[in-house]
Amino acid sequence: MVARLTQQYGSGIEALSYLGQNYMVVDRSLIPDLLRILRDDDHFDYCVDITAVHYPKREKQFDVIWVLYSHASNERIRVKTLIADGETLPSSVSIWTTANWLEREVFDMFGIKFLGHPDLKRILLPDGWKGHPLRKDYGILQQDDEWVQINLGIESGQ
Repeated sequence: MVARLTQQYGSGIEALSYLGQNYMVVDRSLIPDLLRILRDDDHFDYCVDITAVHYPKREKQFDVIWVLYSHASNERIRVKTLIADGETLPSSVSIWTTANWLEREVFDMFGIKFLGHPDLKRILLPDGWKGHPLRKDYGILQQDDEWVQINLGIESGQ
């Protein structure tokens, strides 16, 4: 599978394995086509998770990872791409409906936007919340004091 994809897309795909877990690092421009091919041709019919990791000191600060599963072959694969802060990715909701809430969570926790998402809004935090708690530059004790005061009527920490 990886040889075929590498032949088709060239240097935009790097296949790797860590502790027996297969993953691909993919150029972000290939993401929508590659995800669709993995679903249609390679039978990765279930999007288990979409998540991100924040590395604030890197130029491309975010790793975005899709965890996919094939019921037909009982196999998992991870697809990872790197993006800079403020860059967007195409939504994969049209490929897997399970991506809907997964992309919303990545948006809520990291601030990464998925273009074409049918309803990209916060899923865990209130709509007016400032900041994205899973970014490493978001303090562990930090909260949106203004939101807490306005909506709960208490001072932070009470």
